[in-house]
Amino acid sequence: MKILLANPRGFCAGVNMAIECLERALGFFGAPVYVYHEIVHNKYVVDRFSREGTVFVESLDEVPEGSPLLYSAHGVSPEIRRQAKARRLLAIDATCPLVTKVHLEAIKYAKAGYTIVLIGHEGHDEVIGTMGEAPEQMVLVETAEDVERLELPDPEKVAYLTQTTLSVDDANIVIAALRAKFPSINNPPKDDICYATQNRQVAVRELAARADVVIVLGSQNSSNSRRLAEIALSMGIPSHLIDGVAEIQASWFDGVDTVLITAGASAPENVVQECVEYLQRTCGATIDEAVVREEDVHFPLPKSLRELIAGGESTAHVRS
Repeated sequence: MKILLANPRGFCAGVNMAIECLERALGFFGAPVYVYHEIVHNKYVVDRFSREGTVFVESLDEVPEGSPLLYSAHGVSPEIRRQAKARRLLAIDATCPLVTKVHLEAIKYAKAGYTIVLIGHEGHDEVIGTMGEAPEQMVLVETAEDVERLELPDPEKVAYLTQTTLSVDDANIVIAALRAKFPSINNPPKDDICYATQNRQVAVRELAARADVVIVLGSQNSSNSRRLAEIALSMGIPSHLIDGVAEIQASWFDGVDTVLITAGASAPENVVQECVEYLQRTCGATIDEAVVREEDVHFPLPKSLRELIAGGESTAHVRS
């Protein structure tokens, strides 16, 4: 059996930055460090940091006043920032810069008096944070059918934004429906769906046709990981979204010559390698690294964290 290893796969620049933020914060403050929501949507990453003294919370009431708090890669609303300030929390913003871009677009359109249609998944952390920028002027849609039901106050003053981790194909269907219903709709000069999401989708679409089965490493609450599995399924290729090697079923590989392995943007490489080693051990699999696109994006640590670390002893004294 042959393993096609999709490249690019796994961590994107935003996830790398968020994880480094939390590692540096733990090193600087010591445990506990609090994080609003999961730092990224991946079970292995969250479990690792929980063991190291990170406390993941869904309400800032759970965070003692004056404590260090990270905002997850998915971003937060202005209301959460206000609450953090009121509780004198040492806030470190680990929001992916590409998510921040969408927040800034929402603020711009809201100030200009637009109704903003956000294309995304209800309840997703990123969507909740983005909609918090202009809750009175934003509506959420997920499908073309949702668009058909829209009744907006001024059809001539509408703009759309998208969640960064959507399926490109699905988003384009919704965008086409919006353009048909609101011909003068405005949009940002650059696509909101992030480069890593698009690259991983392109790789799966190109490589899945060469495979008999597709394994996607990622958690069920990871939007971009779910999209990878859905793309393969839409092509008629059996696809399995799993957190790690413990979920693999040997029956998936009966009569299989080629398996494509990829990973969502929040899945660590070690879980990929564990699956590769399992297939080498049990099926005598060989490996073919299939490079579809190169990535060299890097995001610096946020200014808030750099300033805290630079403050050294004085910042530590403030916390005590």
